Amino acid sequence: MNQGKMGVMALAVILIGGAIYSAAFVVHQWESALKLQLGRIVDADYEPGLHWRIPFIQEVKKFDRRIQTLDARPDRFLTIEKKDVIVDSFAKWRIANVAQYFRSTGGNPAKTGRLLSERINTSLRDEFGKRTVKEVVSGERAEIMQLLTKASDEQANELGVEIIDVRVKQIDLPPEVSESVYARMRAERERVARDLRAQGAEAAERIQADADRQQTVILADGFREAETLRGEGDGRAADIYARAYNQNREFYSFYRSLNAYRDVFNTEGNMMVIGPDSEFFRYFKNQAGKP
Repeated sequence: MNQGKMGVMALAVILIGGAIYSAAFVVHQWESALKLQLGRIVDADYEPGLHWRIPFIQEVKKFDRRIQTLDARPDRFLTIEKKDVIVDSFAKWRIANVAQYFRSTGGNPAKTGRLLSERINTSLRDEFGKRTVKEVVSGERAEIMQLLTKASDEQANELGVEIIDVRVKQIDLPPEVSESVYARMRAERERVARDLRAQGAEAAERIQADADRQQTVILADGFREAETLRGEGDGRAADIYARAYNQNREFYSFYRSLNAYRDVFNTEGNMMVIGPDSEFFRYFKNQAGKP
């Protein structure tokens, strides 16, 4: 009899313990939880700690409320110039309203990512559509990211999600646009190079023309001075010859004959046909030069 009572009491303790275990649930610091009863939300926004539910009737859903990262795939967007750019971005988000989050996404991470991507892409499309390629690539990226964060967060409120930050990792041009841009850049650089070469050739021609002019002037001045000096020398020589001739005509004739002999006999290959009675051999016949 006593053993039967003990068994019943043990069973009762086990049943009570199981009921308590199944009725209790713990919410951690990094979690958000909501309570469902027959599929309807009956309570949400639990504080961290121990809480209770009715077993088999009520169900508890827990979600991570820490900051999470949505790394979207690169996508194409049009600028105000109707040019495509490929944008690679990511977003930081967290659950702000767990009840609204569950109603909008059913707590499905894949659905959450898809809905957030759609809203962030809408914000990207709006912001890039207001700017040129130059502005989005190098001019206003920080401002664009601030506006993207604000616009995306406003659209994500209906999902019960808070967008903390939207960052643009990289902005590229499509391959066909990049090739077009590079071709224009090459053409521009080649045009600049041609202009510089033309300017250099023009400067070289000016320098060469100026050098040729200076050379001509210097040669002309030198020739003029040489002719002047030669004329003065010839004049002085003629004057010296004249004075020498007037002083001693016979010596002058002898000196002129010596110069003639030197010029003739110092040159190889010359042949002269002169008669023995020629005046040229006058001083060969006798020292006085008399016939």
